[in-house]
Amino acid sequence: MTAIAQGRTRRRAPLVSAMCALAVTGLGLTGCAGEDPDAGTNGVGKLAADKIQAKAQAAAGAVDTVRLSGTVVAGGKSYKLDMSLKSDGATGSVTADGAAFHLLRVDEELYLKADAAFWKHEDGKSDDAGSDTAAAGKLDDKYVKVPTGDPSYKKFSGFTDKDLLLDSVLTLHGSLDKDGHHEQAGVRTIRITGDGGSGGTLDVSLEGKPYPLRLVRAGGAGTLTFSAWGKDFTLEEPAEGETVDYGKELPTS
Repeated sequence: MTAIAQGRTRRRAPLVSAMCALAVTGLGLTGCAGEDPDAGTNGVGKLAADKIQAKAQAAAGAVDTVRLSGTVVAGGKSYKLDMSLKSDGATGSVTADGAAFHLLRVDEELYLKADAAFWKHEDGKSDDAGSDTAAAGKLDDKYVKVPTGDPSYKKFSGFTDKDLLLDSVLTLHGSLDKDGHHEQAGVRTIRITGDGGSGGTLDVSLEGKPYPLRLVRAGGAGTLTFSAWGKDFTLEEPAEGETVDYGKELPTS
């Protein structure tokens, strides 16, 4: 090797080291041979898959607030959710069968708000006198308080219960394994799978707390993303002028 070539090699070595240093500080560069992909992370990527799942569940349970968005398939129906959840309530939107509505729960009080088309569709009745249309018009874009004894209360309140939702979705099924390092919304993650993916996949943050960031549910039962962990938000019951009494049992179809 000539002296010039040797000089170029010596100059190139510090540059390669610097590039690899960027990789472990989370600036987006990867692929440096011999580098530890878990360097500079919270360390959960080095754990066994079952331990990672347990860490993610514990982190999720220890914080009061989260935003959950995506789809959930339950009871043969697909629901699109965008919910901000906290320990004492929630607010957000739900879409099912092309109909969208807003849910608000403050402690035990549950409210539903939708447009007139939603109420006409949910009622499902025909009235030549147009009374149902008129009733739907009165409910248009108003909060309707759902009685706790109404069947709809149990059906809809589940979408507003942080602990219930997370407990039901954050468990993968079958034999657990790791599926490498990934990225979700710019955050490095470790992915774990159940039965090679057929039992679901979960991306867990490698930065900060090991929060769940993305879940693909088993059996095609939906995909959810999680964000805004621990970011508080205000919940307030709607003003009197924003609410209206439905006057009968809410439809459950």
